[in-house]
Formats: sequence, C-alpha cells, structure tokens
Amino acid sequence: MKSYQAVYQILATENDYLSGEKIAEKLELSRTSVWKAIQRLQQEGLEIDSIKNKGYKLIQGDLILPQEIEKQVPIKVCFKSKTKSTQTDAKEAMEMGKEGNTLYLSTSQSAGRGRFQRPYYSPAQGGIYMSLHIQPNLPYDQLPAYTLLTAGAIYKAIKNLSLIDVDIKWVNDIYFKQKKIAGILTEAMTSVETGLVTDVIIGVGINFTISDFPKEIKEKAGSLFTPPAPITRNELISEIWRCFYQTAPEELLYLYKKHSLVLGRVVSFIQDQTEKKGVAKDISDKGQLLIQLNDQTEIWLNSGEISLTSWT
Repeated sequence: MKSYQAVYQILATENDYLSGEKIAEKLELSRTSVWKAIQRLQQEGLEIDSIKNKGYKLIQGDLILPQEIEKQVPIKVCFKSKTKSTQTDAKEAMEMGKEGNTLYLSTSQSAGRGRFQRPYYSPAQGGIYMSLHIQPNLPYDQLPAYTLLTAGAIYKAIKNLSLIDVDIKWVNDIYFKQKKIAGILTEAMTSVETGLVTDVIIGVGINFTISDFPKEIKEKAGSLFTPPAPITRNELISEIWRCFYQTAPEELLYLYKKHSLVLGRVVSFIQDQTEKKGVAKDISDKGQLLIQLNDQTEIWLNSGEISLTSWT
C-alpha cells in the first residue's frame, strides 16, 4: 500500500484532528512523507483541514482502494485514477487474453460512452466508473439478463448501505428524486466458431457525489449523495458486486420489477418512425418490456428508448 493510501485510511477512521507526528509514528514514515501524502490526497479531491498544533482532519471525500474491494468480493480489480474509458480498458484486456471476473475501475474518464455511443459525463471528482469483465460461455438464448441483474444489485447495495430507495427506468438507468444518477452498458462478444457468448462486459457509471453538471444535462442528471457522503465509494462498489455475485438472480429480477419507474405507467416510444403510446404492463426475465397500446393490442419491446408521460 502506498503512503498516501495508508494516511487516508488513518484519517478516515478518526473523528478528530490527528497530528502529523502521530500519523508518522503509526506508519513509520517521516513527517515530510506524511505532508506529501496529505498533498496527494488533496490533489485527489479530498478535503482535509489542517490546524497548527492540532494536525489534520478529513472533512469530506474518499479514496478508491482496490485492495480493500478485493477483500470483499471474489474479483480482481484493475484501477486507474484517470482513463479514456473503463469499457475500453476491459475490451483491451480481453483482447490480450486476460481472465474474466476482473473489474476495471476509475474515478475519471475522458471518453466515457453510454448506450448508442452517447457521451457519458465523467468528471474528475465524485463519480464511480467501472466495467466488469465476465466469461459466461453460454448460448445467447441462455444468457442471463445481465443489465437487469446489475440494476437489481445496484438497488440492493444502495438500500443495504444507506436505506435509500432508488428507482429503475427500463432498461438500464437508475433514478433518484426523478433524476438519473447511474447508467449501465452491457456488451457481449460471441465466438464465430462455437456460437457461444464468450465474454460480457458490464459497464456502470454512478454519480456518487457530483454537485455540478453541464447545462445540457443539469435538469436530468442528479447524484446519489450531496457531500459529505455517509458511505465511501469503496463500500458501495464492494456491495454492488457482492450483491451481483451472491444474490439469487430471481431476487435481483424481483427488485428490478418492484422498483421499476415504468410499470403501470403510460410511456411513449418510437417504432417504425412513428411515436406510439401505451401502458407498460410487464418486464420479462430477459429484459423485454410489454406494452399495451391504446387499441388494447400488446407488443414486446426488446430494446430502444421510452419516455414517461408523467412522473406521477
């Protein structure tokens, strides 16, 4: 563990000011090393107060610690503080033959993308950006609905740690207080030789403590917490994937449906270049959305976008 990570762990467990001398003594570091570690933590976006003759106190913010996440979940974590895209990191590693059950994690992306290749806002502070590479080796028709399972795991993790109820908008968005706080992007790779889905990459972006958004998304985007957060990003990341791996798929699908924003509501969508409206009636275990149109006919939507006619 690096010096600044060790200093963070000490400050994170203290409620009061701790002198540089005591920190240095605990970690067997020089006072200069402690000071440099504090500077590094502040560069990472943590707010640390310093008072002469009292020492340092962590006011808000946290530090991603891959080794702590690996202790909680049976996955390998590859962390970069800055990256082009964790989805790209996972694909490049996959192409190099790296094993699955690996989480590619970052706190900042320069070229994050959501569905339909739309830019995904990924500022330097306050976000969680991660992509899980798994290797199911299954026929496509036997593939679990990974997007739904991940959304159910995100709901359960947030509820377990904070008692907050979030909502899920079909098919891949997490909402809180009528604003989007997270998105999921699942990509699959199939072997031409066997026809099996060999690799799946599940990308997740979460607005953890982001307080400022660009003008074009300000009305739609929100954040899970307003600083200071009651939990750390390490705790939430660990809990999401613990729930993903250790919760029965039936429970995660149940949570997805139970906390759906769209079921029972009138939604609109584009089909054959025509806008249509209907009531969202059900979600299949494969992620299809059943719509009852105004003429009472029913259709299943496999993908695409829908809009809520109203939030009430």
